Amino acid sequence: MANTPWQQRIRRAEQLSTQHSFAADILGFYIQVAGFQQSLHERVSANKTAISPSGSLESPELLGSFPSFLSLVEEKAPVRLAEIAHEMRGRSSASWLELLSQCWSNIDSPDEPAEFVALAFLQPYAEFIRSHAQLQLAGYTHMLCPFCNRKAALGILRQQGDGARRNLLCGFCLSEWEFRRIVCPGCGQEDQAKLPVYIAEQFPHMRVEACDACHTYIKSVDLTKNGLANPPVDELAAIPLDLWAQERGYAKLRPNLLGM
Repeated sequence: MANTPWQQRIRRAEQLSTQHSFAADILGFYIQVAGFQQSLHERVSANKTAISPSGSLESPELLGSFPSFLSLVEEKAPVRLAEIAHEMRGRSSASWLELLSQCWSNIDSPDEPAEFVALAFLQPYAEFIRSHAQLQLAGYTHMLCPFCNRKAALGILRQQGDGARRNLLCGFCLSEWEFRRIVCPGCGQEDQAKLPVYIAEQFPHMRVEACDACHTYIKSVDLTKNGLANPPVDELAAIPLDLWAQERGYAKLRPNLLGM
C-alpha cells in the first residue's frame, strides 16, 4: 500500500495517542477524519478532469461525499461537533453547497462549529487544487498563505546549515513557505523583546511563539529536535501548550481544522 501523506499522519497520530493520554480522544477523532480525507482525495484525483482549477465545489465527487462525512463526524466527534453534524445532515444539498462555498472563499478564521466541519471536509480538496497550482515560492516571505491567503496555522523549523530556518504552514491547503524567525506572523512585529517563546519539558520539539504586540501565538514544530514529527499532527497533540498560551491572554493566530 502506498505511503500516502494521510497514512503518515495517521501513524503519527496513533503513536502520539499512546504517549499522551490527554490527547487520545482528539487524536482518535483525527484518525477517522484523516482516513476519510484520504478517500476523498483519491476520488477527486481519479476524476480530476472534472475538477476546475479554480476549485469549483459543484463536482459530484465532492458534494456527494459530504453526507457521509457528516455521518462520520456525528458518530466520532466530540459532543458539540457531533450535534452540529447531526443538525447539518437535515439540511438541503443547496444549504450544504452554500456553506462549503462560503468556507472555501472566506479567508478569515472560522468561529462557528459548522465552519470547522466544512473546512475539515474541504481540506483534501484544497490540498489537491494547491498541488496542481504551480506556485512560485522562491522569494515569497509574506504572512499569508501564497495559495489561499489564509493566516498560517503553525510554524516548522527545518535544518539549514548550522541552524534552522522557519517555515509557515497553512492548515487548510498545506502550503509551506519560508518566513523570518524573529518576526510575528500575525502583525509583523520584529522587536525580539516582544516575541516570547515558551518550550515545555513534555514537548521538547514544540514551541509556543507569542507576540506581546498583537497578543497572538503560533505553535512551531522543531524538526531539528525530532525528525519523526508530523507537524499538523504534533501540533494537534500539544494541547497543554495552547492552554499555557491562552491562560496568559494570547489568542491562536488561526485554529486548526478541529477547532483547537
